[in-house]
Amino acid sequence: MWLLIVYVVLVIIGDLLDYFIGLVIERVWPAASLPTFLALYFLFLWIAWIVAVKITAPKTATAGSTP
Repeated sequence: MWLLIVYVVLVIIGDLLDYFIGLVIERVWPAASLPTFLALYFLFLWIAWIVAVKITAPKTATAGSTP
């Protein structure tokens, strides 16, 4: 459950970044804003999953430690 919560939070952050990057690109080059938005959207989905898995990965026990 914790993995999904972290993933959703990261996706929301990525979507906000994607939105603002798209706004900047739209002012400079309007035709490129939609392809850039879509590419960044899917890139952020992928990156958010990788980061969420790393954040929520169980900690490995070191030799000699007690549980």
